[in-house]
Amino acid sequence: MKGLVLAGGRGTRLRPLTHTMAKQLVPVANQPILHYAFSSLYEAGIRDIGVIISPETGADIRASAQLWQPADVTLTFIEQDEPAGLAHAVKIAHGFLGASPFVMYLGDNLIENPLTDLIASFRQDPCDALILLKSVDNPQAFGVAQLDANHQVVGLEEKPAQPKSDLALVGVYLFTAAVFEAIAQIKPSARGELEITDAIDTMIAHGRRVRATRLEGWWLDTGKKDDLLEANRVVLDAYCQPNLAADVVQDGAQFRGRVSVGEGTVVRNSVVQGPVSIGKHCVIEDAYIGPYSSVGDGSIIRKSELDNCVLLERCHIEGIPTRIEQSIFGTDCQLVRNEQPPAAYRFMIGDQSVIEVV
Repeated sequence: MKGLVLAGGRGTRLRPLTHTMAKQLVPVANQPILHYAFSSLYEAGIRDIGVIISPETGADIRASAQLWQPADVTLTFIEQDEPAGLAHAVKIAHGFLGASPFVMYLGDNLIENPLTDLIASFRQDPCDALILLKSVDNPQAFGVAQLDANHQVVGLEEKPAQPKSDLALVGVYLFTAAVFEAIAQIKPSARGELEITDAIDTMIAHGRRVRATRLEGWWLDTGKKDDLLEANRVVLDAYCQPNLAADVVQDGAQFRGRVSVGEGTVVRNSVVQGPVSIGKHCVIEDAYIGPYSSVGDGSIIRKSELDNCVLLERCHIEGIPTRIEQSIFGTDCQLVRNEQPPAAYRFMIGDQSVIEVV
């Protein structure tokens, strides 16, 4: 079995961060979202992975993927010239996938459950498509499935105005090569894309067996700011473990709960309340870092308080007298105090920004 990770798209909902980086490379708990997809496939035994990339961000995706890549994994990069839909991404990957069954994984999604059981079910109870579903409060925002009493899929709709169920398609699909025949028969939707929901509907109409299984754990689509903060919170809560690198300088530091600190970092006269992930070569002085915060490599935080924040690499925050919460800072951002601060701050700041707080 092969893997196909979709890492194209423009990530417009995460702007300004995605003006300068791919949405799949935005970090959650100090690890690119994309790496979670790769690791999920790897842990399920998949060693041959195709990666759909775009012309705009393909070089960065390729570099990040190769940083993750274990020695026993083969990565094949496939360029999608324009975001023409999920089914189009599968179509252009036909040469890589051949006749092999495969797992398609959306590279900006995170799921809790391992893929091992899903793949085992696909093999033990053969079908041409196995989709993963999750009950959601707003099915209008997703592809939605209708099931019969035997959990067979009888219909799909893409972002319906009046959904017939609350079962959204999670960003993981398993297919046999029969999906290529279905994709060849569909036409672009009203938004100009080849929809994977239309391809699956075509499979059903032609008598192909399509099954579904429900996801019991969490599913995180990191497409918007609040989604990204929630993903950071959930992943830190689930996976963060106490881990201080051997050369961490602790001078009046208090670490409470589960805190991970990378090599070369200095923590002085500060309180860090986990779960928190602090990267490499950071400086934390006279500061408070609250739960569910991630601090990227090379960042400096002095005389400031953070709670439930995501900082990318090389951020500099200093002298902010009011606690900062539920905020995201892009690479190379600076936030420094001027004077006469307001009562509260809340930010979403793009890469290479400089802000003076007055």
